[in-house]
Amino acid sequence: MTKIYKVLLIDDHPIILEVYKTALEESRQIIKNVTFDIESAKNSEEALNKILDASKTEGYDIIFLDIKLPPSKDGKILSGEDLGLKINQLLPSAKVIISTTFNDNYRIQNILRNINPDGFLIKNDIGTEELIEAVKKIIKDPPYYSKSVLKLVRKQMSSDYLLDKIDRQLLYELSIGTKMKDLPKVIPMSMAGIEKRKRQLKEIFDVLENEDRELILKAKKKGFI
Repeated sequence: MTKIYKVLLIDDHPIILEVYKTALEESRQIIKNVTFDIESAKNSEEALNKILDASKTEGYDIIFLDIKLPPSKDGKILSGEDLGLKINQLLPSAKVIISTTFNDNYRIQNILRNINPDGFLIKNDIGTEELIEAVKKIIKDPPYYSKSVLKLVRKQMSSDYLLDKIDRQLLYELSIGTKMKDLPKVIPMSMAGIEKRKRQLKEIFDVLENEDRELILKAKKKGFI
């Protein structure tokens, strides 16, 4: 008996949507007794409406979700990460496959922690063969992480450094050029507390007091950003 999987593809790039559809069609030829009922959404509003509608009916079995979606017009959905949280809330049985162009460990770890996807792909890795393998794994025995995701996760796991969420966020903000005077707006600490944290991080990574650039380079090398 053939099992029909309802699939939702969420991406604002038509070419990526076609790559997904091609991979699913080829997967149908490889995986026995499986077929796919495919829908797509090209923006946050369309995706949220489909998710809301599906939560009142039979739902979706598999959802491919682009993290780097533009915000919705009403500002309630800022990225695919917000949609991922909605999916977990409204369609908890759906298997979510994240795809993103982000390849820094800080963002990847946040997505893994917040959404806990069944699949995680870096778009630079995506090809038909990779997607077919992901679909097979997601159906039979999730999770499936692409090589780039596994490499970043393993790099951090092999590190001897013990950093908490604040440490990681501080390193990330420094790496993207956030000025010290603006850090209290994004990190829930006083300026004095942030400065103390930065000094401690420089001691941990054995970096001279005035060497922010070296701190960022060492943190990247260890897989924290």
